[in-house]
Amino acid sequence: MKQVVTLLIGLALAGTAFAQFTPENPECIAPANPGGGWDMTCRAMTRAMTESGALDTNVQVSNIPGAGGAIAFANVVTQRNDDDNLIVAASPGTTARLAQDQYPGFSEDDVRWIGALGADFGLIAVAADSPFETLDDLINTLAEDPSAINFGGGSGVGGQDHMKVLLLAQEAGIDPLAIRYTSFDGGGEAMTALLGGFIDVFPGDASESQGQLEAGDIRILATLTPERLPEPYADVPTARELGYDTEWVIFRGFWGPGNMSEEAYDFWVNVLNETADSSEWATIRDEVALGEYVLTGEEFEAFAKKQVQDLRALSRTLGLIE
Repeated sequence: MKQVVTLLIGLALAGTAFAQFTPENPECIAPANPGGGWDMTCRAMTRAMTESGALDTNVQVSNIPGAGGAIAFANVVTQRNDDDNLIVAASPGTTARLAQDQYPGFSEDDVRWIGALGADFGLIAVAADSPFETLDDLINTLAEDPSAINFGGGSGVGGQDHMKVLLLAQEAGIDPLAIRYTSFDGGGEAMTALLGGFIDVFPGDASESQGQLEAGDIRILATLTPERLPEPYADVPTARELGYDTEWVIFRGFWGPGNMSEEAYDFWVNVLNETADSSEWATIRDEVALGEYVLTGEEFEAFAKKQVQDLRALSRTLGLIE
């Protein structure tokens, strides 16, 4: 009888240890205002999670803008660092700011890097009535007077939208530090500024620009991609085609609280993997102009931390940090 009781207790404990984690009121934080890439990441990818059946509940999306994502990062690390129900949108905008110490007091080791489900692509956009018809028009003006053009993006100084411009200028033989750049809290605000004439050029992303391109409100001078994108960008040349060897490919994914449980971490990694394989995600991915790109779990963690190191070195080369 004693052996039976011991066996039952052991089975009960084993069942507890390996119990399936189930999130309660799961939440995705977009660290910017609505309309930009982080906002799209939360809304499109969590929609795919539920529609594919990888997750059996809806995910609340919360926008926490401020300081290029620093407000959200600090909030999670200091107040919600063991919240198993929380994921946060991530991109090279996150890793670039960490590389440049724009999240003061925090590092890439303070969070768990869960995975990426797609890739976005950088581009150079102007308003439909802009005097710049081609990328060469833009570069020629910059060569004459780098301060004559006001670029604006949904990231802070040194963030990914700014880096696109700096790399393009460097490739064109223009002093990157002479470039004028205005930062906004998210790509949505930057696009509004472009359409309102407050900035001249938006170094944005394909996903956040597609609606305005299809509406005829903007013109894309070039994509910062290895090869041309599909419609509606099929007629847009790459910067490389035009003689400027500049690329910017943006992973779209998530990080989570640094002290989330291993069960929760594994759960969210599995949700991303199941979503990635679904037809629902393939459809939604095309809707938001994302390319195929899947990297999850430990591999993604290693990738993200290496990208921080690489961007830190690049930022030093460009004179953005010491």
